[in-house]
Amino acid sequence: MIKKTYILAATLCLLAALTANATAQAGQTVHVLMVDGAISSATADYLDRGIGLAGREGAEAVVILLNTPGGDAAAMLEIMEMFENAPAPVIVYVWPRGGMAASAGTLITLAASGAAMAPHTTIGAAHPVAGGGAEVDTAVLEKLTNAMVEHAGVFAARRGQAAVDWAERAIRASETASEQEALELGVIDLIADDLDDLLAQFDGRAAPLGADEVMLHTAGATVIESPMSPVEQILSALINPNVAFLLLIVGIQLIFIELYAPGGWVAGFLGALCLTLAAYAMRIMPLNWLGLALVGVSFVLFFLDLKTPGIEALTFAGIGTLIAGALVLFNTPVGSPYGKVSVPLVVGTGLVLGAAFALIVAQGLRAQRLKPATGVESLIGRQGVVRVPLDPSGTAWVASEIWTAVADDGPIAVGEQIEVVSVEGLRLRVRRCSDGGIENMAA
Repeated sequence: MIKKTYILAATLCLLAALTANATAQAGQTVHVLMVDGAISSATADYLDRGIGLAGREGAEAVVILLNTPGGDAAAMLEIMEMFENAPAPVIVYVWPRGGMAASAGTLITLAASGAAMAPHTTIGAAHPVAGGGAEVDTAVLEKLTNAMVEHAGVFAARRGQAAVDWAERAIRASETASEQEALELGVIDLIADDLDDLLAQFDGRAAPLGADEVMLHTAGATVIESPMSPVEQILSALINPNVAFLLLIVGIQLIFIELYAPGGWVAGFLGALCLTLAAYAMRIMPLNWLGLALVGVSFVLFFLDLKTPGIEALTFAGIGTLIAGALVLFNTPVGSPYGKVSVPLVVGTGLVLGAAFALIVAQGLRAQRLKPATGVESLIGRQGVVRVPLDPSGTAWVASEIWTAVADDGPIAVGEQIEVVSVEGLRLRVRRCSDGGIENMAA
């Protein structure tokens, strides 16, 4: 009887422990962040905010869904430092299927407390690339490469020597690895089909957290998604050569409108705003200064055409210069994670802008050919009727007024129709009309 009582008590204690563990685990939360695109300062700000929020809410872990071709090296280093000092373990999950963690994404994955990849994903190709279209000294590039190798090795060391060696090859020789190869090398901890599978496999694993290790309890944890804020989304969207190009063109155009037709503030304000946003994007993306100079020259040519209408060659030269400048503006380096500006977008923008300036120039020429609509000059060519005989001077009714008139072609009798030849002060020089019609008769 006593034996049965002990067995029953032990069973109840075991059940209570299991129930308590399940309840505690069910109360755990995992914050999920998503990075899909180039790494930039906006990405670093977003991850800093998300990881900080997870720490304040006592999350079990932070999972970052990563799909990136690379990005800004300064932002990458900031993120790696952020992971090392995070208040909760950070797990990087290269996702979705077909995604990648290339270039800066490789080092970010190595810096995480845990790393996983979805099937059919790749990691690697982390060789540093110089931007700006300028030639970079070989010694400088070698120093940068060595620094990256050393920095990556510090984080990869906890994954084994094979991971350290592969990280060096990924940086020096742009080597890549599939999810299976990365697992065999120890670069990642596991391969997961989806987020639920990831959380189930990491459950019960030890993960580094600063100088310590913690046991993860992620199976069945509540998933809390932390998306980018609207401002972070806008700043991330700006890191695109097509967006930056359009902002640059629109900004310059609005500034020229403000200078050409001053008096308002809307065009100038919007132009300054567009140029500020374009400058933010160009600060991050590799920029070819020759391309930027050519874009500026193209607008100078357009402006000169406005000031000296009739020289159509300036408009055509402006279109060609704009297209050439835009095509090389973000054209370097090869393999940039930010991509290149769209050729159809550049050509279309150049043609539309050139057509707009040509239309403005044509209107200016038409306005120059029009006769003055106001002032005494507008009387030239007008017809009237003699009121007092012109011999040679007298008066005539022109444009609903009585004018002193002088006949250029002999005496003109009362009632005859005359045409204004010129205006001398308040006196009209006129001649007899040959058709004899009457335009303005007095009542």
